[in-house]
Amino acid sequence: MGYHKRSLAETVLFRYKHFLSPKLTLRDYNAQVSEELINVKAMDQVIRLGMPVRLQTN
Repeated sequence: MGYHKRSLAETVLFRYKHFLSPKLTLRDYNAQVSEELINVKAMDQVIRLGMPVRLQTN
């Protein structure tokens, strides 16, 4: 993985930790569920940035 992608992954993780903290801020249960799903999508993006690209060779 190149330095640029690693740097992007670190930046996204920093944003997640500081802006999408594990504390739920909304009071309504359905809103809390939506808030947590957004957090999961953000973490999926972080994981996707860190995955190596695989190319099939013949």
